[in-house]
Amino acid sequence: MIPRVLIDTAKVPGDGVELRLVQRGDDFMIVLDRNELMSSRMSASEEALADLGCAHLRQSKRARVLIGGLGMGFTLRRALAILPADAEIVVAELVPEIVTWARGPLAHIFDGCLDDPRVSIVLGDVALGIGSGGWDAILLDVDNGPDGLTHAGNDKLYSERGLRIARAGLRERGVLAIWSAYADAAFTKRLKDCGYAVDEQVVRARGTKGARHVIWLAGRR
Repeated sequence: MIPRVLIDTAKVPGDGVELRLVQRGDDFMIVLDRNELMSSRMSASEEALADLGCAHLRQSKRARVLIGGLGMGFTLRRALAILPADAEIVVAELVPEIVTWARGPLAHIFDGCLDDPRVSIVLGDVALGIGSGGWDAILLDVDNGPDGLTHAGNDKLYSERGLRIARAGLRERGVLAIWSAYADAAFTKRLKDCGYAVDEQVVRARGTKGARHVIWLAGRR
């Protein structure tokens, strides 16, 4: 049996919640308690977040995209593959160590994408970036679903007020895309009540295999 090796730990600012970077063979995982938040062997649904959330921007001029949560960079790398050379991508990451891991033990996974001139990394709450406005796409993958698992403050992102702020932060054809490990009918209704046209997509963790995850695509009506 291949053992798990602890590489590093990080505290989520403001909560004291501990994240662990763990290696098992060639696989790397970011773990919270017993929850495996992400793994290097399962990237398909995180890539789908960019595929679906940025599909309308392939030919756009000076598109502006905000990604909430750096993770293992799967969403960022796919967004870079989709977006034109004049695009701007801002990644908001709350936990500084995750950026350090991206340039250290996970550098082979990120494959230099943090050095792309289209990319800016901002350390802090993604809610601040959402409020600044002018986004063609907002891609959120900061929790396992529409609740604050890793950071209690994230609850505000999924509240009625938070969703209305995000809607105001989108340009006319902008899309709010939210990744989740599970479906949530009450959250779908909340999006609609906040004035979004909603498309709920089910994607697999490993392309055609693995767990079923959900991506909400919410556009301004």
